[in-house]
Amino acid sequence: MRLMQHKREAYWFYRYLSNFYDKLVNPLFWTEPMREKALDLADWSGGELLKVVDVGSGTGFTTQGIARRVPAKNIICVDQSPEQMERAMVKPDLDDCRFRLGDAERLPFADDTFDRYVSAGSIEYWPDPQQGVFESYRVIKEGGQALLIGPIEPVNPISKFIANAWMLFPPEHEYHGYYERAGFKDIRYTYIRPHWQENERYGIAIIGTKPAPGRSPAAPQRGSHALVEADPEGGWLGRNLLLTGRLLAGSLAGFLFIPMALLAHVTAPLRGVEGEVQPLNREQKAVLYGLGAVTAFFVLRAIFRKR
Repeated sequence: MRLMQHKREAYWFYRYLSNFYDKLVNPLFWTEPMREKALDLADWSGGELLKVVDVGSGTGFTTQGIARRVPAKNIICVDQSPEQMERAMVKPDLDDCRFRLGDAERLPFADDTFDRYVSAGSIEYWPDPQQGVFESYRVIKEGGQALLIGPIEPVNPISKFIANAWMLFPPEHEYHGYYERAGFKDIRYTYIRPHWQENERYGIAIIGTKPAPGRSPAAPQRGSHALVEADPEGGWLGRNLLLTGRLLAGSLAGFLFIPMALLAHVTAPLRGVEGEVQPLNREQKAVLYGLGAVTAFFVLRAIFRKR
């Protein structure tokens, strides 16, 4: 599995990333137009009565879009990161939401509980994505819809290498396979991308309808050991050294995406990429200034060494 495709690593990664997630990550990789396009795949008619679960809700950015469509009191947010959840809980439009710590692959709800399931930007960290999709099927009612939003494996070789070292970026066909194996019907999808990304297939939103009550016929039976468990990594020291190594390497790979995306963001008009360019916020400017300072240092160092 990838460096961050482990629950412990993702937990610690987001413990610190939560401090600036809404300032650096969402404005670049998961924007409001992307969110609205993805959520529009679902049928929100009768929103006053719909019960919704947002799995991997994080800082609540996706939840805010859901709360435009159904009353916040009808939404339950599930995440494994208390720090991310705390950021969501202070957002005024999410005051009436309910929050639960939980695991996307073992949701703490009975079968046939919700009308809509939404998960955005969470599949990347699931050790067993098929099990996560089985759970989305299980917890919604007959006729309910499950909407999954995630990245597609990049085409660019450099981006593909970094992405696959970091976390799970499934090829498009795997998303369809997850839904088909779970037994969803009326499967539909759309592509999403930030304005700076030229490749239309940057991300995908896929939705399916549950045709019958209960669990997926293909899901592991209760008590089965088919789920992917934590890696059997030896003793305490070995496990913690491996955790630290994965966390550091995964964080480095992850943070490489931020300056790369910022450069793509500011150069989008020069590259003829269509879309409205949003002004940079303070945190984004700080990253660019830092990147510029580091680049200038090495350029000047190379110049003076030649003299």
